[in-house]
Amino acid sequence: MEDPAYAHAQRRVDLGGGRKLNLYCIGSGAPVVVFEAGLGDDTSTWGLVQPAIAKRTTACAYDRAGIGFSDPATRPSSASNIVDDLHHLLKKAGVKGPYVLVGHSYGGLTSTLYASRYPKDVAAFVAVDPANERQVDAFREAFSNYEADLLAPALTRKQDCVRKAERGFGLDPAAGAGCVDKPDPRMGDALNAIHAQIHRQPAYQRAAFSEFESMRGGLSGSQLASEIGSFGSIPLIVLTRPKDTVPLGPNETAQSRAILWANWTTMHDKLAARSTRGENRQVAATGHYIQLDQPGAVIDAIDTVLDAVAVSNTPKPK
Repeated sequence: MEDPAYAHAQRRVDLGGGRKLNLYCIGSGAPVVVFEAGLGDDTSTWGLVQPAIAKRTTACAYDRAGIGFSDPATRPSSASNIVDDLHHLLKKAGVKGPYVLVGHSYGGLTSTLYASRYPKDVAAFVAVDPANERQVDAFREAFSNYEADLLAPALTRKQDCVRKAERGFGLDPAAGAGCVDKPDPRMGDALNAIHAQIHRQPAYQRAAFSEFESMRGGLSGSQLASEIGSFGSIPLIVLTRPKDTVPLGPNETAQSRAILWANWTTMHDKLAARSTRGENRQVAATGHYIQLDQPGAVIDAIDTVLDAVAVSNTPKPK
């Protein structure tokens, strides 16, 4: 995927006080499809899906605060703050709802909170292998000393990345190891180069740290748990990757993985069940990034909910 549109800022919308977020909308028509990326990811993660949807209706992706081409975050990157930013971004940009939300991973969790907080603004929802509000509970069950043995070391590593970025990584490519993502073969050379440049910036590392801390520390999950409710009858599709697409980590066992996988699939089923028109689709031959590994599955899910919205909005004969 080598779409030059994702290699530079598009429309930088002022949310107030001069703080701007990057918004990229293409296509025309309604309802508007709004894409929400995963942890630390930018608009380019939707590069194989957004243009296809734009052939049918308006498709908008954006960069969260501190990510991609948006201004640095001025507050923690918790789910609640992310939802607040997105709500104001769409209003300030004049992008009218109700929206079809499409959220991946952490973006699936924040999109779920958006749909819970602003139900009248949401016409349909596609959750792409989404994180959930009970995920940290599952980590604590799977690992008896989760906070001390897993969370604290991970946060220390990410804080080190912030400090390295503030000092400057220098010209040595190895200096960014563990902080700057390796080139993704699914992306082109230009996008990989832009990602490496952005990931070396202090604002990105601070935002990535805050998103990780908010998700893995449990804050974002608790915010969603306190607000989530029924989604009535909106078209809702959850997409779930196959089991064991990622090898066991150094701290994992078959038992801990089973606990985490049970949480993942059970919560996907529960999310789908929050709408009377919800379903959980299993997607074959993919990793966590279904939108990059199997973009057709995501496009098909979006088309399905758009069809359902169109039928619902069709006037019935008198």
